[in-house]
Amino acid sequence: MERMTTNVETAALDRLLQRIQTRAARVGVIGLGYVGLPLLLLFEESGFEVIGFDTDPHKVDALSRGDSYIRHIGTDRIRKAFSSNRASATAKFEELTSCDAVIVCVPTPLGEHREPDLKYVRMTAEVIAENLRLGQLVVLESTTYPGTTREEFLPRLEARGLVCGRDFFLAFSPEREDPGNERFNTKTIPKVVGGIDDASLKAAAALYGSAVDHVVPVASAEIAESAKLLENIFRAVNIALVNEMKVVFERMGIDIWQVIEAAKTKPFGFMAFYPGPGLGGHCIPLDPFYLTWKAAEYGIWARFIELAGEINTSMPRYVVDRTVEAINEQGKSIRGAKVLILGLSYKPDIDDDRESPSFEIIELLQERGAVVSYCDPYVPAARRGRRHDLRLASVPCNAEEFGRYDAVVVSTPHSQFKDPKLYANVKLAIDTRNIVPRNGAAKVVPA
Repeated sequence: MERMTTNVETAALDRLLQRIQTRAARVGVIGLGYVGLPLLLLFEESGFEVIGFDTDPHKVDALSRGDSYIRHIGTDRIRKAFSSNRASATAKFEELTSCDAVIVCVPTPLGEHREPDLKYVRMTAEVIAENLRLGQLVVLESTTYPGTTREEFLPRLEARGLVCGRDFFLAFSPEREDPGNERFNTKTIPKVVGGIDDASLKAAAALYGSAVDHVVPVASAEIAESAKLLENIFRAVNIALVNEMKVVFERMGIDIWQVIEAAKTKPFGFMAFYPGPGLGGHCIPLDPFYLTWKAAEYGIWARFIELAGEINTSMPRYVVDRTVEAINEQGKSIRGAKVLILGLSYKPDIDDDRESPSFEIIELLQERGAVVSYCDPYVPAARRGRRHDLRLASVPCNAEEFGRYDAVVVSTPHSQFKDPKLYANVKLAIDTRNIVPRNGAAKVVPA
């Protein structure tokens, strides 16, 4: 006999869609970092009651006071949201039961051997499962390998007897945050959404459609997961290509920056990427290896991605080698030389220093015996490195300070560092970003 599904299995979905449409739904966001906090604010500004969850009490306290801990997210925006009766933050995850939709924005780092580390995803799935109730929508936004939503989240949520697509809904929607980007933000960046089933897709698309300008539904959670990886792998591979060409052209005496400027005049078939001291941020240095690890389960070796990773991870050492050579050419030894690194954040004009290549450059120079300092107006203190605690504080950003060093290494192209006057007293500039005028310092070495 055919199972009757029409009324029973659409009731929960219909109620949820109605609550979303009328802005009666309460939206919870787990993880209040560079992805979760802007998302929380967007839903509040779209008329929803929101609650943010984080295990860090300092973040919860800051938001409750109306303070921002992310520089590009203004305090005024935080205060406006949290002074209303629609926004709150907590470390009490039992309050998840009060949410109609739960969006997960937790870290997905790599392990010691570049294997996916899903401990935060799994822990969060368990916490949600403990508080899951009829009619809830759960969306994972954390970047991960294809199959994570179905293989890691779904069985944990269904373990207590509720059925996905009938009793609750589960989807994946990759985050596309670009901190500091003035052209695109959480509201204007198109939102890809893939559900575990049709009902879940419909619920997730409705939720994001109520706050984001353009929603892009796809056929499955796996397609949405894969799209995010493709986006970041595309960038990683092209950055690796231009980094390798920089090294090749440097040996030939050819300026890679002039080559790129010439190539990008072609109106089709070319997209400009730029070299640098290595990769940083929460996505590009890590995400490609989620796919290579998963591909290996299927007996496929993603050699192209691995090669790109090798090239990009070698760039900090290349910068250090160029620095050592340039200091030696000045008749000095790297041992005891005073070197200033400009920039700790991984991209210009933000305070996010996750996976920044500057840390490795500092540590490699210290291993060679250099006395290293740094300047970054966005990161006043460097407590952690990639291998040890740096215990450094940013030095002043002025020409007098810069002139005190044997070499200045430009790592992050902050707007402040583009002032030619800063380099008036600089003896040697190692420029990885092409921002130092070639007559701005006594000697400028591209790297």
